[in-house]
Amino acid sequence: MDLGYHRDMDMTMEAAESRVRATLQEQGFGVLTEIDVQATLKKKLDVDFRPYKILGACDPASAHRALSAVPEIGLLLPCNVTVSQNDDGTVRVAAINALAMLGLVDHPDLAEIAEEVNTNLQKAIDAI
Repeated sequence: MDLGYHRDMDMTMEAAESRVRATLQEQGFGVLTEIDVQATLKKKLDVDFRPYKILGACDPASAHRALSAVPEIGLLLPCNVTVSQNDDGTVRVAAINALAMLGLVDHPDLAEIAEEVNTNLQKAIDAI
């Protein structure tokens, strides 16, 4: 299943997260939310899990256009970007496929927005 776009890199989690935040900002995104999955699962379930963070990225201009076209689109925002450690010690950075996500809604104004967001998310991942 093609949920998103990803790259595996030989760097630390901290370096990858710092770099992805910077490249998202360069593409016009801000990080609105952050979920530390590893810490949450330890606290709530007392289970050990690999380092894994979910960053909620948002391009305000695109979000405004999408929300103006379809107010309920907020149910699909922000766009998630994950930073996680692979079993071999490398780090995977991934971004949601905005075309697939926003394609759930059949609205002509969303196709162009989704294409722009998807392109910019991929540029951010490629720039790491």
